Amino acid sequence: MNTADGGGASRPLGRTGLVSYPLALDGSIFGWASGPEETSAVLDAFHAAGGRLVATADHYAGGRSEVMLGAWMRERGRRDDMLVATKVGRHPDAAGLSPSAIARGVEASLRRLGTDRIDFLAFDGDHPETPFEESLAAVERLRSEGKVRFLSVAGYDAPRILELADTAKRLGLPAPCGLLTEYNLVHRSGFEGGLAPVAERVGLAVFARLPLASGYLAGVLRSRDQVPTSVMFAAAREHIGARGERILAAVERVAREVDAPLAAVSLAWLLAARGGVLPVVRAAAVEQIGEQIRAVGLRLSREQLAALDRASE
Repeated sequence: MNTADGGGASRPLGRTGLVSYPLALDGSIFGWASGPEETSAVLDAFHAAGGRLVATADHYAGGRSEVMLGAWMRERGRRDDMLVATKVGRHPDAAGLSPSAIARGVEASLRRLGTDRIDFLAFDGDHPETPFEESLAAVERLRSEGKVRFLSVAGYDAPRILELADTAKRLGLPAPCGLLTEYNLVHRSGFEGGLAPVAERVGLAVFARLPLASGYLAGVLRSRDQVPTSVMFAAAREHIGARGERILAAVERVAREVDAPLAAVSLAWLLAARGGVLPVVRAAAVEQIGEQIRAVGLRLSREQLAALDRASE
């Protein structure tokens, strides 16, 4: 699955015509595991490194994530050089993907973000009770109004992505351009087994959620007795065991060889993946984003990538 080419300075986002810094920032942590000051500091560090794409959702921290991102963009005057991605479909005030729910969700997100447009709007989870035709028509109306630029999907399996793309093509409606999916060294099969070929076929930008497996691949939790710094990182416990220890040991060996943090090595493996995967990283503090940014300039050898591949099979 990997090559030795590394991350590169930037990468194209599917067929959108946009390019991005090799890492995106996960806004799920804003207003939950990080307060306004920590969030602004992380965003400042991410932007200073060249980062531009921030992925949030209308329901993250009850909407506070969007509010905090919007406040930072307004205070720093950064909106025009940022790419904002958000999701609709799960906020209790605009649940589902009916045309009315999508319209309400987008309008509410625009208010919280303090902006007039969303660069990537994602359907958050599959909602089969609403026909694709209706959801896509709602996005087309929003796009014609300049409120949405591109469509993404999160939580969709391969057949449903193909069905969505085929429906869009048949009706001349906005086709998906991005895919948000969990992908990391301990969670490979879901993406590599079925989603990767579909993403390549449809031309989707791939945004890898939880690229550090809730912090496990950064070495933040080594035993079930440890207490995570936030409930958001509690899922790291799921990976503690023989397989997880084998993978983490391989990451540690490579990290010693290249003199880099575990987080940077784990992300560098993703950045070397075919198809230009874009990891969406969580950082509650500047120190964490600093470690993660090191992945961008880190080039792993073919032997090191192969060792990580073998350990995570």
